[in-house]
Amino acid sequence: MKIDKKIVKYRVRKPADEAGGEVTRLPVKESAKVIRMTEELQRPEMLIGSTYKIKTPVSDHAMYVTINDIVLNEGTEHEQRRPFEVFINSKNLDHYQWIVALTRIISAVFRKGGDVAFLVDELKAVFDPRGGYWQPGGRFMPSIIAELGYVIEKHLTLIGLLRPVGLDEHQKKLVADKRAEFEAKQKQTDAFSKSHFPEGAQLCSKCSTAAVVMMDGCMTCLNCGDSKCG
Repeated sequence: MKIDKKIVKYRVRKPADEAGGEVTRLPVKESAKVIRMTEELQRPEMLIGSTYKIKTPVSDHAMYVTINDIVLNEGTEHEQRRPFEVFINSKNLDHYQWIVALTRIISAVFRKGGDVAFLVDELKAVFDPRGGYWQPGGRFMPSIIAELGYVIEKHLTLIGLLRPVGLDEHQKKLVADKRAEFEAKQKQTDAFSKSHFPEGAQLCSKCSTAAVVMMDGCMTCLNCGDSKCG
């Protein structure tokens, strides 16, 4: 047989074809569609970003988290700053493997676009089986990964992708009133603020009262009568 046309497809003839049977065609599997920030977003030569320091009591060395952002629609009214990649540096090599893996995964999620705020909740929910630690400000951190989640949350809030988490005006006023009430109850009264003895009186070593004055050339306590002159 002479083929005078261009071959565009082919299939293998089976006995079922000669018998007049129908050929079952398998559905063609479509490739997964990847949602990008744009059609083909390439990394610019320069990115702007911020570096955050994480110092935990469970490690002698600090971790430095750098999050670089890309500016979309620059110079227009729709200009938006979005995270593009993350790097974590530390002198502590004990966590090197998971640091490299985590930074690559988070960077890949950033570059896919869409809502990346779910990373914050996922990272903050990671607990260390050995126990967490307390930050200097009094906040408990269940793990280093959870603190990394708080860092990403802080950065997303900084660039405007997340709303600041805080109290409304009514809650702030209520907290301020309760704090003032608590401080008023716990406030220590100055021993010299309300005194029935002359101003400038010194503290008596016997009765611990600010009532010692100079009387007839001798230091005498007006409360208990103790005198240096006997």
